[in-house]
Amino acid sequence: MSIADWTEVDLGVPGRVRSVVAAPDSVLSTPSPLVDPASPEIVQLAADLVATMRVSPGCVGLAACQVGVAAHLFAVDVSQHPKTRTNHGTFVLCNAEVVEASRKEKGREGCMSVPDLTGDVKRATRLTVRGLLPGSGEELTVETDAFEARALQHEIDHCAGFLFLDRVAGAHAVFPRQTYL
Repeated sequence: MSIADWTEVDLGVPGRVRSVVAAPDSVLSTPSPLVDPASPEIVQLAADLVATMRVSPGCVGLAACQVGVAAHLFAVDVSQHPKTRTNHGTFVLCNAEVVEASRKEKGREGCMSVPDLTGDVKRATRLTVRGLLPGSGEELTVETDAFEARALQHEIDHCAGFLFLDRVAGAHAVFPRQTYL
């Protein structure tokens, strides 16, 4: 199923807001195992990721490892971000993988698990990702570009045990996070 045929599905359980872990917590640097998308624990975790993301200002994606759970699962919603061009709303994917990617472009990234830094990372500007929906286990294909593509790659990296800091060209590409009053 293409994301164009998909509509946001109620996961059937209320989400709980969870604490976000910060680097250097080992769960962030360890590849997360694949999950059973039909598992009640995974459905609950998916709802928790969405709930946590929604109460976190500026958050456009959140992986399970960022709430301390080693599971190949993440939520994305770039709809409120000013850099968004293509937007598929809020969605959660299990066991996602990149199946096609285009040329790379440098862009600034931040992360809730690295709260004091941002960095310049090269990422594909057009992307096709395939994953499974929590609950049904139905396969979903997402074709996207620009900022949403960057967010998906960032979250897939989390599932593989990488932070954006692992993708910067060097110390010259890491910056203190700007705070605005």
